Amino acid sequence: MSAATATGHAPHYFVPAPSRHPVMAAIGLFMVVMGAGQWINGHHWGVWLLAFGFLWFAVVLTQWFRQAIGESESGFYGDNVDLSFRWSMGWFIFSEVMFFGAFFGALYWTRMHAVPSLGDLENSLLWPDFKALWPSVAAGMTASPAGTVEAFSTMGPWPLPTINTALLLTSGVTLTIAHHALIVDNRSKTIAFMWLTVLLGVTFLFVQGYEYHHAYTELNLKLSSGVYGSTFFMLTGFHGFHVFVGMLMLLFITLRLQKGHFTKDRHFGFEGAAWYWHFVDVVWLGLYVIVYWL
Repeated sequence: MSAATATGHAPHYFVPAPSRHPVMAAIGLFMVVMGAGQWINGHHWGVWLLAFGFLWFAVVLTQWFRQAIGESESGFYGDNVDLSFRWSMGWFIFSEVMFFGAFFGALYWTRMHAVPSLGDLENSLLWPDFKALWPSVAAGMTASPAGTVEAFSTMGPWPLPTINTALLLTSGVTLTIAHHALIVDNRSKTIAFMWLTVLLGVTFLFVQGYEYHHAYTELNLKLSSGVYGSTFFMLTGFHGFHVFVGMLMLLFITLRLQKGHFTKDRHFGFEGAAWYWHFVDVVWLGLYVIVYWL
């Protein structure tokens, strides 16, 4: 996604030849969904189909992206294609905003409406021992008089979430420095700061993995720990997955930079990955305040 030719030298709009990649990707996703469904329903062969589907899908994406990179470096992508990439990435990030908005909305509704309504006078006759308190307000409060949820402790902001916040904010700075270095055509500085950004992303994932281990083994906080546990792990887990995807994007952009791809004037592949990473940073700030502090 970086035209090697000067502006205006590429075709007005590039129309690719018929490709096998879409149908092959669809086959891989079908195997993923089928394998996951069978695995959840107790068929152990489903896990193998799930793993093979992921492998199939990864190979297809590798071939597809390699072809797109080759077209870009061959000068097939002009200004109109560059503009379409920008619109596509913008809408993709918007869809991700709505995705996380749904989970933030579920957390807000549960905490501010559902839980208080369960503690009103009418429901108190059915559940006299129920305490309509969010677990982070009353430590160890599971609001489970029937004993369906084991007692657990909530995850506070210190130290691991705060460390991860510092890591992500620092990675946003290093990525911005790399971008400005690319604009002034300082490729060595760009590559150095890109590797630093990737390293910060990997470190974030390791810290989050340790946080999950701490939650399960020491706090007894699990996905099954009521609505608090489910919203906590859904929000932080999906964010961690997005950090992983963003880290891979930055890694491949860095490898392309080392091969001489991108110029100071045309480098949307770099910019698109940077947009995504900054979006991930912003989502984490929301998580850090709403999930860990409030």
